[in-house]
Amino acid sequence: MGHAIRVAQEGGKVHYAKPLKGIGGGATIMEICDDFNGCSFRVMYTVKVGRRLYVLHAFQKKSKRGIATPAAEIEIVKTRLKVAKSLAD
Repeated sequence: MGHAIRVAQEGGKVHYAKPLKGIGGGATIMEICDDFNGCSFRVMYTVKVGRRLYVLHAFQKKSKRGIATPAAEIEIVKTRLKVAKSLAD
């Protein structure tokens, strides 16, 4: 995941970073998924707030019921995106 964030800081995008659908309010939020020792981890970041990259949220996905991002995690991302936008102003 560190490599993907570094590439994003340099203006690029790794092939396994996907846009997170349904939220953003004008900002593109990217999601990185990775598995380690049988556990799934996700990181959400945006680079569309000014010229900065903000890591909005990182968590271990515990639900085994599908690949959808849990609603509680989406709410955290939305809240932190608002904060990031206010910092950029």
